[in-house]
Amino acid sequence: MVLTRKSVRTVLYHLLVCLIAITAIYPILWLVASSLKPNAEIYTTATSLIPSRLEWNNYVSGWKGFAGITFATFMKNSFIIVILSTIGAVVSSALVGYGFARIKFFGSKFWFGAVMLTLLLPQDVTIISQYILFAKIGWLSSFKPIIIPQFFGIPFFIFLIMQFIRTIPPELDEAAKMDGCSKYSIFYKIIVPLIVPALVTSAIFSFYWRWDDFYTPLLYLNNPSLYPVSLALKLFLDSESLNNWGGMFAMSTLSLVPIFVVFIIFQKYIVDGISTSGLKG
Repeated sequence: MVLTRKSVRTVLYHLLVCLIAITAIYPILWLVASSLKPNAEIYTTATSLIPSRLEWNNYVSGWKGFAGITFATFMKNSFIIVILSTIGAVVSSALVGYGFARIKFFGSKFWFGAVMLTLLLPQDVTIISQYILFAKIGWLSSFKPIIIPQFFGIPFFIFLIMQFIRTIPPELDEAAKMDGCSKYSIFYKIIVPLIVPALVTSAIFSFYWRWDDFYTPLLYLNNPSLYPVSLALKLFLDSESLNNWGGMFAMSTLSLVPIFVVFIIFQKYIVDGISTSGLKG
């Protein structure tokens, strides 16, 4: 059988894709394998993905947590932060995006430019002023500094949703106005059902960002009983005693489950939301 130039390119392409996929998934496989190894074997056999014996006790010891605080508490804290932050970010961003896309008001271009400029500001620029503000109003060591700012719109989500709304014919708004709908009625009855892909895409990104966030909880939360998963994992490493690597890897593996579940269920909305939002400027 003679291979054509096109078939050779196809084979090489698939080999390259498989190599990239293996490289990308290897750290996850190593994490899962390490979560099932005895603690002393994790780094002595770091190149092997096959444990000498399955150490399920890593999950038991990891789930017990620390100082009477089980890992269920950390998971609950993460879900509280993630769910409330996601609701606030998506709802507020949708309202602001609708205002920029459909409502004409004085200085709209200026304010939209100001919102987009905040995308260029690194978190380090604003974190000191935010910390001082939250300290003065007594919000430290609570979920408030993490959750409440999400209810004031996220620039990336505002842009994404605004671009999506612009793909919707304005004639739908005019027809709704003739039927007596207000701007809020148009938003909830006409716009929202048509921008579901953008809303779900924003919700997925918000879920990922808040679930993986380590720096913000580290800054504002001083009580271990309020720690989310991302911050609680560091408690497995104690410089004054033996590190529970097995328990840390076990809980790290467990913490990936919600992310995988969300991605598998809503992955089609990510493509629809991002691709459609760029159809009209």
